Amino acid sequence: MIIDCHGHYTTEPKPFMEFRKSQVAAFEAGAPMPMFPEISDDEIRESVESNQLKALKDRGADMTVFSPRASGMGHHIGDEAVSKVWTSHSNDMIHRVTQLFPDNFIGVCQLPQNPNAPISNAIEELERCVTDLGFVGCNLNPDPSGGMWTGRPLTDPSWYPFFEKMVELDVPAMIHVSGSCNPNFHMTGAHYINADTTAFMQFLQGDLFADFPELRLIIPHGGGAVPYHWGRYRGLADMMGKPPLSEHVMRNVYFDTCVYHQPGIDCLFKVIDVENILFASEMFGAVKGVDPETGHNFDDTKRYIDALDLSDSDRAKVYEGNARRIYPRLDAALKARGK
Repeated sequence: MIIDCHGHYTTEPKPFMEFRKSQVAAFEAGAPMPMFPEISDDEIRESVESNQLKALKDRGADMTVFSPRASGMGHHIGDEAVSKVWTSHSNDMIHRVTQLFPDNFIGVCQLPQNPNAPISNAIEELERCVTDLGFVGCNLNPDPSGGMWTGRPLTDPSWYPFFEKMVELDVPAMIHVSGSCNPNFHMTGAHYINADTTAFMQFLQGDLFADFPELRLIIPHGGGAVPYHWGRYRGLADMMGKPPLSEHVMRNVYFDTCVYHQPGIDCLFKVIDVENILFASEMFGAVKGVDPETGHNFDDTKRYIDALDLSDSDRAKVYEGNARRIYPRLDAALKARGK
């Protein structure tokens, strides 16, 4: 079985996105919030079957760990109340997709974060999604200010109540920012990679995993700049008197394969232990076009991994085993289906 651990619902039915525009406009105008529209199962099927589902099958994968559009989370837009309503509807839409296509999609939730609200306020939605909707993890935004970085590092105790709940529920989080409102940082080309790299450095500087040895966090997009500068981070850990990265960080942190060319994937697998790599494509996400040098979609990442000289055992870990280990609720759901 081939599990893609990083997929977003970026082909939502038109009324869903129109609701979001109306919600934001109403907030900015101080007007009453709009009613959520009726969206039929057929509209959802149409939005998925010819898009994510078709590409998933065409590219040879079986299941996507599916979450709301990352850029659409918009934690810096509106206030906490706006975020809670938008988040709830976004997660309900993901749940409907997983109910219509249970063999191909399983849910990961957005959180109702806001730069002016404590992360503990997001615990209720995490519990709802995991216990009521059958989701297997969450996307955690380390910068809900949208590129301004006004909050505390992920290692700060203010994050601890949420981490405690994650451990209790036995779910991992993917560290994933949303849109950028800072003109210095292009959303997918700079802000995403900045956040991935920044989160890793925060973990290196702190001692989060001494306090939470069972916490599991996925850094997407191949770990940002980290694999390419692995020597720098090993050296910084040594300078700071930290244990080797294999002990200090990498027992709890994992990278995905959302890297859109063969040399980048080659570097990732040369530097990072195979136990810490999960197959992912971010389909459809940051780069949707066809690579003119290869004739294949940039985000068709399976073909890059297929080209690697991996043992059958290691390939199975990347494609399935690591995801089932890091997302135990995913593993349990698959076993319940005889998979």
